[in-house]
Amino acid sequence: MLIDLSKNFSTCDHYRQRVEEVPLRSANTCYTGIVHHFQGYSMLGTYLDLPGHIRECDDGQRADNYPIDRLYRQPATLIRLQRESGSGAVTAEDLQNACGRIPDTPALIINALGAKDPDQIELRSVFLSLDAVAWIIQSGCQLLISDVYESQALDGVFLRLFQAGVCTVCEPVKLYQLPNTTIWITVLFPKFPELTQFPCRLLAEIPDN
Repeated sequence: MLIDLSKNFSTCDHYRQRVEEVPLRSANTCYTGIVHHFQGYSMLGTYLDLPGHIRECDDGQRADNYPIDRLYRQPATLIRLQRESGSGAVTAEDLQNACGRIPDTPALIINALGAKDPDQIELRSVFLSLDAVAWIIQSGCQLLISDVYESQALDGVFLRLFQAGVCTVCEPVKLYQLPNTTIWITVLFPKFPELTQFPCRLLAEIPDN
């Protein structure tokens, strides 16, 4: 079973699209091609941050050269909390208690908001503490998928993650649909040249048995 954890572009203020109809005719056929023109920015929908999204952490990895094996069917550990809007920091102790161990999978999923999506709480009113970030880095994960990250005070959550080589998926949705079982994560996107932050499709694969 596949679960799509990607946010729709249609909910994003910065996305624009128009359709162009292109007549195609020859002696043999006649039809109309549909061409889409679109514009936006790199934080549309659900999006992936490579370390180079912060200039001081740039490791040369881009959408067109990042190793795809690190983003295809990666085993993931799910950590689920039930935090309310405005409830502040998610700590290392919170993660440890919810998980029961230090994760040992290349991908880590933090569902801190329970049945809520990120846009259903006050912006950055639930966030990862710096000791939680250290706990995540200690786990050795290469890919972090979380519905909370930075605080309103800008503590440096992303800076520390990127310094450790951890990529982040931001604005995932429907994490509450994930079961507490084996999960494989795949992140899909076009080979955008030079981009270190870009929209992506986030898929969770759940075994049928």
